[in-house]
Amino acid sequence: MRHKVRWELFLIDSIIYLLIYAFLLSMFPDGYGALGLRRCLIIGLICFGCLCLERGIFKIYQQIWRYANPSDYLWFCVADGSACLEAVILTRFLRPNTLPFICVVMIHVSVLICSMAIRLLYQTVYQKRASESRLEKALLWLLRVTTGVMFADEKVENNQIRIAIIGAGSVGVSLAEELMQNPRATYKPVCFVDVDTQKAGRIVTGIPVLDPGESKRLSELKVQEVVFAISNASMERKNEIFEIYDKLGYKIKTYDYPVLGNGESGKRLIHDFDIEDLLFRSANRFLTEETMAWYRGKNVLITGGGGSIGSELARQIASCGPKRLVILDVYENGAYDVQQELRIKYGDALNLRVEIASVCDREKIEKIFREHTPDIVLHAAAHKHVPLMERNVCEAVSNNVFGTLNVVETCEKYGVKRFIMVSTDKAVNPTNVMGATKRMCEMIVQSRTGEKTSFSATRFGNVLGSNGSVIPLFKRQIANGGPITITDMRIIRYFMTIPEASQLVMTSGAMARNGELYVLDMGKPVKILNLAENMVKLSGLEPYKDIEIIETGLRPGEKLYEELLIKTEELDKTENDMIFVERDKPLTQEEIAEKLEILRKALETQSNRIVKSALMQVVPTYHTPEEVNEKAVDAEEIRMAAGV
Repeated sequence: MRHKVRWELFLIDSIIYLLIYAFLLSMFPDGYGALGLRRCLIIGLICFGCLCLERGIFKIYQQIWRYANPSDYLWFCVADGSACLEAVILTRFLRPNTLPFICVVMIHVSVLICSMAIRLLYQTVYQKRASESRLEKALLWLLRVTTGVMFADEKVENNQIRIAIIGAGSVGVSLAEELMQNPRATYKPVCFVDVDTQKAGRIVTGIPVLDPGESKRLSELKVQEVVFAISNASMERKNEIFEIYDKLGYKIKTYDYPVLGNGESGKRLIHDFDIEDLLFRSANRFLTEETMAWYRGKNVLITGGGGSIGSELARQIASCGPKRLVILDVYENGAYDVQQELRIKYGDALNLRVEIASVCDREKIEKIFREHTPDIVLHAAAHKHVPLMERNVCEAVSNNVFGTLNVVETCEKYGVKRFIMVSTDKAVNPTNVMGATKRMCEMIVQSRTGEKTSFSATRFGNVLGSNGSVIPLFKRQIANGGPITITDMRIIRYFMTIPEASQLVMTSGAMARNGELYVLDMGKPVKILNLAENMVKLSGLEPYKDIEIIETGLRPGEKLYEELLIKTEELDKTENDMIFVERDKPLTQEEIAEKLEILRKALETQSNRIVKSALMQVVPTYHTPEEVNEKAVDAEEIRMAAGV
């Protein structure tokens, strides 16, 4: 494709060259007379020709100078420097009385300075075209009169939000430059705030840099919002900044890569704090090239593939390049949504199949396994809502326990190489039906001998943004004007992101040998009351004044805290510092068979009371919520959340 040449700019540069050449030549002794008119014309044409040649080679007149960066001006210097060297060499052939070396150099340097000055003026005026400064308005008028240039958006009405940018580093400066170059931008940077004493009190891109202690200056500059723009800041630092500017009454935003539903991110944007920022928890990435290669070229089947975790597993597996990816789910809408998303992204490059079936339907599950011959099965299908399962005990046991058993036995029957089950921290000393069924599933997985199939389970805490997560509930309640409902003001939970959870499952599955129960170091627990208060603040409202937060009482099966997963005396380390293996003695398959028989007989009665009693019999660690909550005040997890 031919590149367009800016002939107007070429003409301006030609005029600049002509004026400078004539002026400098007249400054030498005897002026033009010492060389003669003919020789002056030849030298002038040589110098001009060298400039045109080198600027053409370096595409100087094809550059859009309003968007130029330092490297563009550097190449401009290289082009004119090369032209100067060529001109010096060529003019040596015109002796005697040729133009002195210093004069040739001065001509090129002067032309370069003036040409760059014109471009810098043009670029500055373009970036400041909506400015209210009298000087910049005068420069804009001068440029318009002399060149006829009229910027289409120079008269944009200025109603931008005035912001202070926290951080005068590369991220903050790039944000300021991007906003200043766009008069239609929503935000207008009026100052930086930086703790670096080398920067405070100075000016960057025309914007003053303030010390964090100069909070009064923010009011003087009429700052409306504060934008956090520090890359790789610690969670403690984010927390500290949030507290400072929240108390000052400013709405706080962040300039960062937004976390999308599939865990990917695009360009940096100004946006409200993500949930991860709200919890001040760093998201961890577990997937390595070695792990991704383990899934590459294999047939992978995901049960519950349309759910929160299952759909993210599908996205992550798709990025690994599987031979075939099978999404199995009883809920067609979720499966359809992830199918369309992956088809749009990968097209025919991904061999994707979707099967609608329940894991309780053994005959249908076997048919699917015969057709797709999976190498790896990721088992995410389960009923997960605690209060619902307290009222539907028979369904919870039937789906979670015997549905898992169906998939486990089918994997063994058809020679699946690896089975990886998704578990939960609620399986640790469970106080509800859902947690007890998942603990029973863990015991089933741990009991398998692994003659054909290698089995493992992965246990983690609450997942941000998943179906039934407290975050979407709080958002809806805030949007409706409140109140926010919390079952108990003392309640705490561990949180992680959907991408983290999915990558943990994949990583632990790739390293599994057989019968391991993997757990993740999830950091510190979060007090749900603090989470609710911060969400109200980030919405620009005040807790208990604009939005009430009320206590509704613990729900059936709910306990005040989920137990700490990482207890080093009960765990073994893996090669990944964030992943541990539970040191738990597995039951024999005969013992598991006895427990399953007790549950089967109880299910035949279709009595929730009888099935729940049977579940407490087969899961020895299953206790009532009352037993656990009575001791909550002494729990290590409660003290951690309170900072004790």
